[in-house]
Amino acid sequence: MKKWMVLPCILLLACSYISTMAAAQTSSPVPAGTALMVKLETTLATFSNKAGDPFQARLTQAVLLDGKTVIPAGAIVEGRVTKVAEPRRISGKPTIGILIEALILPTGERFFLDATLVDTNAGRDTDVNQEGEFKGSGHGRRDQLEIGGGTAGGMLIGGLIGGGPGVLIGGAVGASSTAVHWLSKHRSAMLPAGTALTLELNRPLAMTTAVASAEQ
Repeated sequence: MKKWMVLPCILLLACSYISTMAAAQTSSPVPAGTALMVKLETTLATFSNKAGDPFQARLTQAVLLDGKTVIPAGAIVEGRVTKVAEPRRISGKPTIGILIEALILPTGERFFLDATLVDTNAGRDTDVNQEGEFKGSGHGRRDQLEIGGGTAGGMLIGGLIGGGPGVLIGGAVGASSTAVHWLSKHRSAMLPAGTALTLELNRPLAMTTAVASAEQ
C-alpha cells in the first residue's frame, strides 16, 4: 500500500475510535426522583453511634435508563450519621439522621451522590420524616399501660387512706412517680445491618454507559 493511502486510513480509524469512545462515555443523567433500593451493611443505633460515624449500604436492584443498566446491583453507597437523639420525654421519638455522600461502582469509580432516605422496612411504629430522618418507636402501648397503672394504683391507695380527696391526690402522686420514671428512661432507635432502605435522588446523577455496560 502506498504511503499516501496509509495516512488517511489511520486518520479514519482514529476518528472512528474517538467517536465510539465519546458515545460510550456519554449518557443522559439518572433523573432526580429516581429510587435507589439499598441494604444496610452497617448497624446504626442511637445508643452506639454519634454524629460523624460512617456507614455503608449496597444497591440491591440495578438502576436502568433507556433499557440499559447505569447503576448495577452491588454498587456501594457511603454516608455518615448526622444526628442521634434519644429523648427522655414520654411523647418524644428517638431519631437517627443520615447524609448520603457517595456511590462506588464495582469498577471502583466513585461519584458524588445527593440522595435522601425516604423509607425503610424497619417495622411498625417507625417512620421517616420529610428531612430524611429515621424515627424509632416512641412510648408504646405497654408504656402507656404502665403509666395508667401507676395512676390507678395511686388512686386506690389514696382512696383507702383519705376517701374522696385521697383518690385525687393519690392519682396525681401515682401519675407523677410514673412520669418521672419515664422521663429518666431513654428510648432507642436502631437500623440493623440488613435493613432495606429506599433512597431518592435529590438531583440528576451523571453516569457513563461504558462503566455500566461492563457490569451487564
